[in-house]
Amino acid sequence: MSEHLKGIAPFLATADAGSFTKAAARLHLSSSAVSKSVARLEARLGVMLFERSTRRLQLSSAGHAYYATCKRVLQELVEAENVLAEQDGELAGKVRIGVPASYGRMRVMPALIALCEKYPQLQPSISFSDRFADLFEERIDIAVRIGAPGSWPPTLGQMPLGEERLIFCAAPAYLARRGTPVAIADLDGHDCIGYGRGDGTAAPWLFADEDGVQRRAVHPRLTVGDAEAQTAAVLAGLGIAQQATWLVHEHLASGAIVEVLPACATPGLPLSLAWPLARQLSAKTGTLLKELKQRLTIS
Repeated sequence: MSEHLKGIAPFLATADAGSFTKAAARLHLSSSAVSKSVARLEARLGVMLFERSTRRLQLSSAGHAYYATCKRVLQELVEAENVLAEQDGELAGKVRIGVPASYGRMRVMPALIALCEKYPQLQPSISFSDRFADLFEERIDIAVRIGAPGSWPPTLGQMPLGEERLIFCAAPAYLARRGTPVAIADLDGHDCIGYGRGDGTAAPWLFADEDGVQRRAVHPRLTVGDAEAQTAAVLAGLGIAQQATWLVHEHLASGAIVEVLPACATPGLPLSLAWPLARQLSAKTGTLLKELKQRLTIS
């Protein structure tokens, strides 16, 4: 058995790094040691795993097949070890989690910190991005996504967390200075803080009335392209903004920000946990999904 495992780590590191030198740095070995190890593996297998040239090193067709098999087998070994740990009630091992930038920092990170404290052997790797990543290509095990699951590819499983509300809000100091609007038309006489789109214009505000959800053009005093920066402007008393409750719930609880025009609040976008269906759901991922759902579900 040990003979079959020889050279696999240098081979995988070389394939991932694209060169013997970079693989050697990752493995804390010399470049010649890695090169010789791969050469011995090729001799034992009787195939060339890499196509070598003076300019680059890339996997051969046989190398691609062997790489995929080795990766799968090693992952199964890792999962087997994790299952043993989980039988003792422990989440263990590495897991990649993708989250939206602002929501991830403000809501998901506290939940993950709590999970790291509860499960010391858990090793999450967390990426923050507002783009819809390809979970399979980027090897993400679990993602938190904002948006309607109906628009997602059918390759994703999903677990709903609920919907946040979009509310109009302002700082008490601003309202004391400028007055509190009582109808949507009153916003024309107020300083507004808009959310900037890619072209520099402000996104329209949504509001509810007897006919449903309507759109209203915004002519803001200030336009910012970051939700947390928009909250900072509200806290500074610069005007009224429309924000998701997950952004301002702590400030609402403390009284630093207050809701205005509550009858005009609208549902926000759905929030969900997602995972790639092409990958078998491990016990670890399933347990982590349940833990995150418990902590992130919107009541």
